[in-house]
Amino acid sequence: MSPSPLQELPVELFLDNLLPFVPVPDLLRLTCCNKLFASLCTDDMLWKRKISEDFNFFGQGTARTSGWNEKANGRLGLSHIPRSVAQGVPYPMQVRLPGVRIVSLMAGGMSFHALDSDGNVHVWGTLNGGWGPFAAENQGFSNVAKQAKTPLKLVLPNPIRSISCGRLHSSCLDDTNKVWTFTNWGRPFWLSSSILRDPDSAPRQIECGWAFSSLLTKYGEVFVWWPFAGSMGAAIEQKMRDMDNEGDKKARATEDGTIPCTTWDLDIIPIRLPSIPSLPELPNTDSPKTSKTTELVQIAAFDNHIVGLTNYGHVLKFGSLDDENSVPQGRWEYLPEFSEIGRVKEHPPFSTASETEKLEAPETMQITHITATFRHFVAYSTGSSSIVLVGDVDTKPDSLPKVIPQLQNKSIISLLTWGAYSNGALGLGDPLKLEPGTPGGFANFRDRQQAKERGRIGPTELPAVDVPTEVRFDHNCKKPIDRFCFAATASGWHTGALVIDLEPGVNDDEVEAGPTEDLTPSPSRWPGGATPPIIPLPGIIRLGHAGRGTFGRGRGGLHQPDNGGDTV
Repeated sequence: MSPSPLQELPVELFLDNLLPFVPVPDLLRLTCCNKLFASLCTDDMLWKRKISEDFNFFGQGTARTSGWNEKANGRLGLSHIPRSVAQGVPYPMQVRLPGVRIVSLMAGGMSFHALDSDGNVHVWGTLNGGWGPFAAENQGFSNVAKQAKTPLKLVLPNPIRSISCGRLHSSCLDDTNKVWTFTNWGRPFWLSSSILRDPDSAPRQIECGWAFSSLLTKYGEVFVWWPFAGSMGAAIEQKMRDMDNEGDKKARATEDGTIPCTTWDLDIIPIRLPSIPSLPELPNTDSPKTSKTTELVQIAAFDNHIVGLTNYGHVLKFGSLDDENSVPQGRWEYLPEFSEIGRVKEHPPFSTASETEKLEAPETMQITHITATFRHFVAYSTGSSSIVLVGDVDTKPDSLPKVIPQLQNKSIISLLTWGAYSNGALGLGDPLKLEPGTPGGFANFRDRQQAKERGRIGPTELPAVDVPTEVRFDHNCKKPIDRFCFAATASGWHTGALVIDLEPGVNDDEVEAGPTEDLTPSPSRWPGGATPPIIPLPGIIRLGHAGRGTFGRGRGGLHQPDNGGDTV
């Protein structure tokens, strides 16, 4: 049978000009026509484009390189938590927000920010809970201590494309390329400096450090600003006083669950960091060297430092970024131990370990992603021969990365956790119900029984989990449920994850079970006045394990292991 005239058209015409405009149901029907359309209609880049256009999901914060044609429908929300004598929430708990499709989740020090497929931002927790849980009880969200006990939607002028969180602030990028910063949820400002309106400074990535914000431009330049210090901090404080005297600009939440934001612009030029130094050519990478300029393509920000990644896999670090006056003393430092496969092969897990424990190092390596939070950063590659390297604020050019054997040579797609128990930090389950000797549980039955009789778990009573262990998402369910975690985030005392059901026809109302209690926080239960941690997904949001310290998804992060659990 000769091919039809339609099949003789160039493949590029289908992928670039025809199929992107075909409704999803029709695309699925086309896959059943013949082998050609089955191949064309399942093209990864086609579905990546469809996902970004239909759901506002660009995958920038994840290591996803394929699988863009997975199904997802997002619903989240939370009003109760599991009842347990263990402090915090010791395992993920599903919540719902009807009619909302969450595509990105970011954790702040005491809050969560979720981005939906329409570009709306939903927030909960407390942006700055250091004032105590009831300091702003009768105030609007112009007050930094005002608490959102359930998710509230921010009313902003334009849809948001991406968002990042620091400890007590957040920044986001809208679809007109305006860069916004929140020091409270009621009065965000956008940077109106003319330098950011220059086409050469068009934003590529927005990234918050612990107490600063940063911006990577499309040509690899980095700008930094400090909303709590220096000239910008003073200008923000003065603007807040002026707005307090201008009438009712308190940004009180409405009955329909929104925060009507009073927006304003701030014309202060952010600080431009120096250019990166000349860098060596990296041998044995996954892509050949071309004539293209070596430039930064990703940044990750943490406590007073920034990590950068070039288009060829060089990892660099800049510091210190205590304030605007510290920049002249800082410089980009190339980290060869995090960039060169020859150096990685010399690390003990790949070279000096016993034959039974020795890891096989890949012949080629190119770091493709970086993530950071608080005092740690992670540089990693993807695929079955992936490498995961951990550093911190003290990392120097000759510093060796931490290499966790259990994370090497595998694609990290599910949620793993390790470290010490801290208010449910690990998320592996209620220690009083776990089998003694298993990860997250007590060392023996006697210790578990004593804790149960006391009605509490001591801060050092549970053994640390040294080996990264997979987190389940079907606790309190009537039957096991297969769920897929494709993104995770963590900060402060909480962890969040975006998860979807892999089993068709699962009815959440039928599978969730177990005793719960009211979510309303109290000073004795939630440190610093922060609400319990929550986990979303582009299908499901989950209540996160209240944990200090986690090694999160693409732009999640890693906290100090001695302050809680680490999650990847």
